[in-house]
Amino acid sequence: MRKLVSYTMVSLDGYHEGPNGELDWANVDAEYFEFANQQDASIDTLLFGRAGYEHMAAFWSVTQDSDPGITAFMNETPKVVVSQTLTEARWRNSTLVNGDLGEMVRELKSRPGGEIALFGSVKLTTSLLEMGLVDELRVMVNPVLLGDGVSLFASLNRRMRLELCRTTTFRSGNVLLTYRPLED
Repeated sequence: MRKLVSYTMVSLDGYHEGPNGELDWANVDAEYFEFANQQDASIDTLLFGRAGYEHMAAFWSVTQDSDPGITAFMNETPKVVVSQTLTEARWRNSTLVNGDLGEMVRELKSRPGGEIALFGSVKLTTSLLEMGLVDELRVMVNPVLLGDGVSLFASLNRRMRLELCRTTTFRSGNVLLTYRPLED
């Protein structure tokens, strides 16, 4: 069975975006791009909710000055978009799905292939965590305090225990925390 991993950035005070949806605080540099390219090598499918998809499509479907490997990866990798409201998914290599979320993700995980990654899409991540379908949480803590914003797991409806699998420290001050959800 394929592994479903969730990857998101968060400020030290626990926000994944600023109060007006800002994402301009992310602490990225050459070392981060090297990490991202290594992480991307094991991923062959991206999974998005509507909001995460719309944000990523707007950003990555135009030419970027960031790392060309990441830009190519984001545009070429097959994407599955979960939405009840979108009527089309125009970003290259995107497939729009709706229906029973748990059934759809279990079927996706049962296919042969590499890792399935949720980038951002925190509401979808939370729903899948509550269903027991997320195998790993990768949370990149950035050395910045936003003071206000949208909490990373604001939509979580229950307490969840996690096991810390590893930490990775970057020269920039970022710290990647990798957790495995534990059964209750």
